[in-house]
Amino acid sequence: MEKQYSWTDIGVNLTDSSFDKDRNEVIQQAISQGIERLIITGTTLQESIQAIELCQQYPQHLYCTVGIHPHYAKDHSESDHLELSTLAKEANVLAIGETGLDFNRNFSLPEQQISSFEKQLELACTLKRPLFLHERDAHQKQLEMLKAYRDHFKDAVAHCFTGSKKELYNYLDLDLYIGITGWICDERRGTELQKLVKEIPSDRLMLETDAPYLLPRDLKPKPKSRRNTPNHLPHIAQKVASLVGKDLNLLNEETQKNCQRFFNLV
Repeated sequence: MEKQYSWTDIGVNLTDSSFDKDRNEVIQQAISQGIERLIITGTTLQESIQAIELCQQYPQHLYCTVGIHPHYAKDHSESDHLELSTLAKEANVLAIGETGLDFNRNFSLPEQQISSFEKQLELACTLKRPLFLHERDAHQKQLEMLKAYRDHFKDAVAHCFTGSKKELYNYLDLDLYIGITGWICDERRGTELQKLVKEIPSDRLMLETDAPYLLPRDLKPKPKSRRNTPNHLPHIAQKVASLVGKDLNLLNEETQKNCQRFFNLV
């Protein structure tokens, strides 16, 4: 009999409009595929509220983060950040984020991003909640800010890590967790990550789809839609297991323990 795995997808953008027509079906399909826990990513105040409402419909399977993505830092006021602190106390909220810095596109000015990130770092410290981190082309500044607060926040995960070996070790030196997505299945952009993944300690690795983004490129047969869904998490896990030379059963056991410890799940 084929082993039935239980997985946790630590990053799913289920409030994204691409799921508006079939959100419940996507959730049910994921659960049927063994993804027992889906953690919805909060990226704005409004989407964090929507994520909480969605969690209330599936309290046994859905959890979420609440936060303001650096892209949207410019759109949020001081009162929004105060409301975020209230939302963070809701039952199914497990972490603060998606927060961090993104100097690649600069949809918000760097100073706006830094201010928003600092407020969310302070919130994580106050509430003793882990951080769900985003970073792109802003590693040094983000590292500087994380170091300044590291003695005060519980834990943090570098969500959708795609960086260099130096960046990986900078995060590991701060005892951060590392989130791996379907980027690792990309034969064009994912080659460095494919080499680096074996250097991530087994007690620091977690898996995610970042759906609807980052559909694994090596899926066969190739899906008709480019939309990623959480039911592809086992495929990502199998890819990671093969790269690190580890039995899928062991990888499943390790990553589940990491998720339980990081998010304080029973």
